[in-house]
Formats: sequence, structure tokens, C-alpha cells
Amino acid sequence: MVRSLLFFLTLLLSSVSAFSQQAPIQITADLTDAPRKLFHAEIDLPVHAGPLVVTEAKWIPGHHAPKNVDNDITGIVFTANGQTIEWQRDEVDLYQFHLTVPAGVTTLHAHLDFIANIKSTNELAMLEWEDLMLYPAGVPVRQIAIQPSVTVPAGWGVGTSLKPISPYDPKHPTGGTMHFAATTVETLEDSPVMTGINFHEYALNPEAANSGAAKPVFLDVAGDTPEDVELRPSVVADLKHLVTEARAMYSSTHYESYHFLLTLTKNQPYGGLEHHESSDDSLPNGALKTDQALESGGPVLSHEYTHSWNGKYRRPAGLATADYATPMKGELLWVYEGLTDYLGNVLGARCGFLTPEQYRDYLASIAAMQDSMSGRVWRSTEDTAVGISGLQGGSAWSSWRRGADYYEEGDLIWLDVDTTIRKLTNDQKNLHDFLAIFLAGKGSTPPQIVPYELEELVNDLNQVAPYDWAKFLRERVYRVQPHVNVEGIEQGGYKLVYTEKLNEYYETAMSLWSGSAGVNVWYSLGLQLDAQGGITDVRVGAPGDKARLAPGEKILAVNGLLYSGDVLRAAVRKSKTAAGPMELIVQNDTHVITVPIDYHDGERYPSLVRVGGTPDYLDEIAKPLTPAPEEAGH
Repeated sequence: MVRSLLFFLTLLLSSVSAFSQQAPIQITADLTDAPRKLFHAEIDLPVHAGPLVVTEAKWIPGHHAPKNVDNDITGIVFTANGQTIEWQRDEVDLYQFHLTVPAGVTTLHAHLDFIANIKSTNELAMLEWEDLMLYPAGVPVRQIAIQPSVTVPAGWGVGTSLKPISPYDPKHPTGGTMHFAATTVETLEDSPVMTGINFHEYALNPEAANSGAAKPVFLDVAGDTPEDVELRPSVVADLKHLVTEARAMYSSTHYESYHFLLTLTKNQPYGGLEHHESSDDSLPNGALKTDQALESGGPVLSHEYTHSWNGKYRRPAGLATADYATPMKGELLWVYEGLTDYLGNVLGARCGFLTPEQYRDYLASIAAMQDSMSGRVWRSTEDTAVGISGLQGGSAWSSWRRGADYYEEGDLIWLDVDTTIRKLTNDQKNLHDFLAIFLAGKGSTPPQIVPYELEELVNDLNQVAPYDWAKFLRERVYRVQPHVNVEGIEQGGYKLVYTEKLNEYYETAMSLWSGSAGVNVWYSLGLQLDAQGGITDVRVGAPGDKARLAPGEKILAVNGLLYSGDVLRAAVRKSKTAAGPMELIVQNDTHVITVPIDYHDGERYPSLVRVGGTPDYLDEIAKPLTPAPEEAGH
């Protein structure tokens, strides 16, 4: 074992020695083929003679997991002094490439292509630099200098947090090549580029240019059509309010400037990916068009913005690796993502994305969903965080497997922390006092990573309100909890109940994010359905499970009537007075069968009801800390 380790270290040192960091790596990303779903890169690495190992980034910050080796990076050719250099992929670490630099060579050139199947359309593209970047293995990424350039199609605008050193006017984009200041591989990987033919940049705090404290924040939008990037004035006002609310909540900034990079399109996968000075946000092109859609789409932006403080600046030590080859450890993702989920939705309510009523509907929705996770009886929230890097699965039987529950479960845990602090201090302190220590203890800073362990988190909470926080968190996070944590909701003055009234937040969210979603019978029959009656999931222990229904089957008829969402919903409603079971005609892989479901509780949708005589902390939490812009009314 010792001999093997020494051999490995000798090999690694010899390979690194061929990399000569006398000047930055030069990388030019060519996105002019983005409409054909191809990106290209030309890379020049300073080197000298000898063996060299170059690598792609493997473990990607924000994903908390290794990216797939799926041959999307292709067309790799190394040359030096006009001659092609042979290379060989490492047989174990498939992200690494071995080659030998000939005598007299000082610059190694690499060409590669990236097949951008899900990151580009005819109108726009999003570049995450791990898709094109190669750099020497075995060197901490913050020590590797690199200077980027980007070439985009004619007329396309560019949004990025990178600092341009060539003329660029975002209000009059011309396309072509932009050059940026030299940085490090660590910062470049954290600085995506968004580009599109339909492009608009909004300054969200233009007064920051004349302020010594506030840092400039921009919203860069690319869309399918010119109309997509023309946002309603009320939405822009809400985003401006988000910036002031975040600064008031976090008492600091940890960026020099910040860019929301927002694509509004029907073609890309939807969601967000955090970066220190920007965020890669992709939403359906109708996500900000109406107030109803905004309540689900807007919090994506406040969530990713919060990550600039929590996740990028303060980062769990297990996720703050020196390179992108060392495996990341996800134990504290209930802080990294869970606390961010809580804060992002609080900010969403405070800046106007959600009303206080919609915020309560959101809490009811996630509390009910987490309580319906039957896998809670065998798996802790901490285990969902630890396992996320390699134990992901599909949608079938999701309640039994549990997925990335540290998001919503973390949301409820941190609501519990917030209301517990308020209760312990007679409402004199709250989570803001913790954040002032945890996120702003050193004041505003340039972008940097400050790692932490659980012990520091507990100590910071004890500075705010002495309590057995270690036990508090151990019971809620690290132990199996068969039922959801509703203490925060109840300390906030409300109670989770189920009524026959639809939860409007949930219905809107499902409509926005999953256009094929069917009628909601998850809390009654325990089924998730598509619009055609296909069963996409079954909740273990629910009536549908007891009736032996399975994902992949399709409901053809309900009580003798051809299936429709309205027919099934009517049957569920009538189940309260029906004498016998509900009867379904179901098609599976090979048969059509009759399935009786013994259910008599009618429609059930989650809601929060006010508990009289208790403090209304939930409404207090949703109140803004700063005045809204005059035009912010919807």
C-alpha cells in the first residue's frame, strides 16, 4: 500500500511538472454553432517537456456530484508546433488525459467540441465552463491562472459575471468575440456565460454605481422571442426589491457585482444553478408573465441569489474541495440547500413574488408532501443529503426511496429554528441574528469560500439563543423521523390540515413545471397521474398501493365512465357517501383489469389554518424589511 502510494505521488508530480504556469492558460469558447447544438474550444496551455496529465472538471460545485462521462465532450485533439500529440485516457479516472510534451515545446494547444443537446437552441445558449475546459491535473484549481474569451453569433447579447476587457455594450449587442480579464480555473468554472439573439439587461440597483456599500446587480434575460425578454414593470420592481431585501437580511455582500442569467424558453430544462457572482436560471417562458406564475417562478431567482451567501461564500467543508477531482461530501446539504430554500422563499414573500397567503400555501404544500414520503420510516434527512451524489433515481416509487428531501425538509427545519429563536427570546431575536454571525460575521468581502463544520453552526446558534441546538438538529436531521417536522408551522401560529379546497400554490406550481400533470389525488388515493390517466407514481401505504396499482399503468375508466381528470375527481369527491369501493378499469403491460379501491374520505388538499391565541410568526416572517419600489404593485 505504501509503495503504491509513493508510486502514484511520483507519477503525479512528474505529470504536473510539465505544466509551466508562467502565463495564464488561454481558452476561447466558440458558441457560433450553438443553433446546431455544438460548442467548440481552443485552449493554449503553457508547458515544458515531459509527461503531462490534463483533466476535465469531475465533481461540479452546485451539483454536489460528479458529472456523467457521456461523450458530450468530443473531438479532442492536442497539437504542439504544428504536430499532433498522441494522448490516452486514464483507465480509472475517465476525466483525465495522459500525454508527453515533446522537447522544446512551451505551448500545448487543445481543440475540443461539446455536444450541447440541452444547453442551446436556435435563439440562445448557456455555457458552463466545465463543458469545455481542460487544465493540468493535481494542481489546486484556485492556483491555475486562465484567461477566457467567448465568440457568439452575430447580434447575440452576452450576460456573465466575467470582467470584459474588450468594448461591450449590453444595450446594443453585436455578437462576435469578447475578451475577459484573467482569472483562475476555480473562478472561471463558477462564471457561466449566457447568450442569445433576444437579449435584455436590466440594472436592478443602478444607484450602486455611486455607492460605496452597495454592489451592482443585473438581470440578463435571453428568450425564445423578443417579447419574452420584455418583463412587466412590476416584476422588475420585485427584483429590485429582492436586492434590497437580501442585503437587509444578510447584512453583507460577497460579490463585486452580480448577474442573474435568466433564460425564458420552452426548450431547456428548468431550474437554477448557483454561482458566486451569478446564477444560471432557466424558467418556462411564461414563468414571469402573470402574478400566478410568478409565485412559483420568482423564488427560483431568490433561492439562487441567496446561494451567493450560503453555499458559495459559506460552504460545508466537505463540499469545499481544493480541486474538482476530490469527491464531495454532502452531509450538510440540509444547510447548503435547505437553509437556502427557506431563505429564498422568505425573500420571495418579502419582495413580492408571493403574497403572505401564497407563502402559507407553499409551506402547507411542502409539509404535506414531506409527510407523505413513506420512506421516512427507514431513511433520515441526513442520508438523503449524503446519498445524493450517487443514489439518484427516477420518479416511480419516489415516496419510498426519498430523493433530495434535504431541500424542502431543510426548509421546515429552518422555519423551526427561526420560530424557536423567536419563542426563546420573546420575539426579540430571530434567524436574522444568526445570519448576521454566520453569513456576515466578517462583513462584506470579495468572492471567497469560507468552509464550516456542524460545530460552528451550533456555536453560532447558541450565541443568538442558548439552547441544546446540537440535540435539536440531531433529532430532526440525523434520526429517522416517520412524520414531518411541523413544529415551525405550529410555533408560527398555524396548523397543517387537509380540506376539500385545492391548494392553489401546488396547482399553479404543477401547471408551470409539469404541463402534463393530471388531477391531484396524491393525498387521497396516493397516486400521481399524467393528463391522460397514466400512473407516474404510487405512494406506499396509500389506498392506491393497497389496491396493488403500480407506476406505468393507465386508468381507462372510473366507476363505468371513460377516464378524465374531472371524472376521477368527481368519484373521489363522492367517495365520502359511496357504499362500496371505487372501481377503476386499468391497463398494465399485458392486461386490462378491474381494480376496486376502498376509499371513503373524499378530496384532501393541504392547507394551514390559524390557531387562535398564538403569535402569528408566519406573517411576521413574510413582512419585508425594506420599502418596496413605488411601481412594485401588481
